[in-house]
Amino acid sequence: MDGSKEKYVVQNREKAKKRKKLLILISIISFFGSTVMAAIPAIQEIAQQDNASQAASVESTLKQQEKGYELVLQREPNNQVALDGLLKVRLELNDIPGAIEPLKKLVKLNPQREDLIVQLEDLEQQVKK
Repeated sequence: MDGSKEKYVVQNREKAKKRKKLLILISIISFFGSTVMAAIPAIQEIAQQDNASQAASVESTLKQQEKGYELVLQREPNNQVALDGLLKVRLELNDIPGAIEPLKKLVKLNPQREDLIVQLEDLEQQVKK
């Protein structure tokens, strides 16, 4: 009987060790899981702030390009490269009414270009809506 008691005690100790290991493993997983879940909103907020700052940077760059084209057009009002650049920049800035002016000049300088005429008609329709 002594041998069976020892065997029983040893088996119980092994079971207890396995339970402790399992409990430790579950605790570690829970800890890291809760840490990750807490960090996700912070990471999302940082990503949104980064996107917003990039959008502001792009808009700032477009505004600078717009001013550059406007300066060129003050010296050379019929410069087609500057007119086309100003048109594209204003379209990227969603300044539809502002894009119409350089497009009208481009159509006047290139009456044979149907693509410009169609684009002008489309923009004018968007402004009327």
